[in-house]
Amino acid sequence: MASVSLSDLSIVLVEPSSTQRKIIVTHLQQAGVYNIEGVASGMEALKIMMQYPPDLVISALHLPDMDAAKLIALARKIKSETNIHFMLVSSETRFEELDDVRQAGIVALLPKPFDSHDLEKALATTIDFMEPARLELDNYDITALKVLVVDDSLTARNHITRVLKNLGMSDISKANDGKEGAEAVKNNEFDLIFTDLNMPNMDGKQLVEYVRNELNNAFIPIIMVTSDDDAARLGEVKAAGVTAICDKPFEPEAIRQLLVRVFDAD
Repeated sequence: MASVSLSDLSIVLVEPSSTQRKIIVTHLQQAGVYNIEGVASGMEALKIMMQYPPDLVISALHLPDMDAAKLIALARKIKSETNIHFMLVSSETRFEELDDVRQAGIVALLPKPFDSHDLEKALATTIDFMEPARLELDNYDITALKVLVVDDSLTARNHITRVLKNLGMSDISKANDGKEGAEAVKNNEFDLIFTDLNMPNMDGKQLVEYVRNELNNAFIPIIMVTSDDDAARLGEVKAAGVTAICDKPFEPEAIRQLLVRVFDAD
């Protein structure tokens, strides 16, 4: 059980609307979070992060001086011993508007308006990122698994790799796109592949088809991690032979349960 409690969390809330800030603060306090500092712009948030790095930044998608993806990118450059996590609160549902911030490695995406269950789940995910429970498998030594992470986004690769290391995996290789991933699989033996869907040169679906058809490998688990919500396209990915599809952002607990099903299935 995690030793970090909700009352321990330090949060910076970035919301241009003072009314919305008050509403979100009230929800956080009702959930048991009290260490909250609210600001209206990205630059205000960055100043706080440079002086007193919080555990979590909750941000609106559009800010007066930047968008949430830019805020996250700038915050990643701040050298700090604290690993700052990010949560997005937005009424936006369009894929093209949310993809950049999803790729940036947020821990949760809260709809606006959200209910108490949504918030509690997102906060629990944040704590799971801070103090993850190690993955235990009955049939495999988690530290011995050879894993390949394929994503054209450096931030996304690092985010996925960090989650997997927190679960106990240590032998992790990375590829910048599907073509590089295909070469890696051709020349090395892996026990597990995590891949993005939308990539240049060779996308995730083509990578799956290459592994299943060209390399004739029907056994290696391939997990697609994507923010794409196109049902038809995801159906094609499933038909290509992917083992499972996970949303971006994903929860460590969801990945933990998925890997137990994949490796310890009877």
